[in-house]
Amino acid sequence: MDQDDAVRTLEGVAAVVDHLSDSQRGEFLQVIEAMTAAETDPGRREFLEAFPDSCGLVE
Repeated sequence: MDQDDAVRTLEGVAAVVDHLSDSQRGEFLQVIEAMTAAETDPGRREFLEAFPDSCGLVE
C-alpha cells in the first residue's frame, strides 16, 4: 500500500474512533485485543499492539 494512502486511511479511522461512545470504544478495544492475541505475524501483531495508542483509543 502506498504510504500516503495508508496515512490517509489511518487518519480516517482515527476520526471515526474519535466519535465513538465510551461503550463502543470499549467494544472496539476488546476486538483489537482479541485480534492481537490471535495474530501470529510479528509485524501485524506489533501494528495491532500500537493501534489503540496510535488512533487515540486510550488516553
